Amino acid sequence: AFDPGTNLFYYGSGNPAPWNETMRPGDNKWTMTIWGRDADTGMAKFGYQKTPHDEWDYAGVNVMMLTEQKDKDGKVRKLLTHPDRNGIVYTLDRTNGDLISANKLDDTVNWVKEVQLASGLPVRDPEFATRMDHKGRDICPSAMGYHNQGHDSYDPERQLFYMGINHICMD
Repeated sequence: AFDPGTNLFYYGSGNPAPWNETMRPGDNKWTMTIWGRDADTGMAKFGYQKTPHDEWDYAGVNVMMLTEQKDKDGKVRKLLTHPDRNGIVYTLDRTNGDLISANKLDDTVNWVKEVQLASGLPVRDPEFATRMDHKGRDICPSAMGYHNQGHDSYDPERQLFYMGINHICMD
C-alpha cells in the first residue's frame, strides 16, 4: 500500500527458514515484519515484527489497509490495519509505526495468549509450540492462517472492515 501524504509504502516480510524452529535460534529479526519505507529513498521509517521466531509459517505478507479513523480520544489518525495469518489483526499509526491495537480475529487463536501493546511482543502459549520435543495439537490457526491472501476492504461510512477468514487448526 502507498500513502502519498506520508510518501511511505507499506508491505510485510515473510517467515524465516527453515521451518524447524530449533535450527534457527533468536527472533529471526526483520522476518514477519510490517515495514513503512520512504518511497523516494527506500529507507525504512519503521518496522514492526509481529511474530518473532515464527514457528508456524505465518508469513505476514498479506494486505495492508490504510484508513483515517478516530482514536479513543477522538483524534483522527492515519492508520494501517493488517489482518495477519497468525490470527491477529494489527493496527499501527502509519506515520510512525506505533502499535495501536493487536486483537485476535477469533477466540480460538491459541498460539498466543495476548500481544502486549507496550512492548508489541506476543505472549506465547508453550502448549501450542512446534519444538522438536513436543507434539503441539490443535494449534490455531493452521499454517494457512485465519487470514491469507484474500482481498479485504474498509467502508469509511460504516467504519467497518470486511475480510475473508479461514477457520482451520493443525497438529
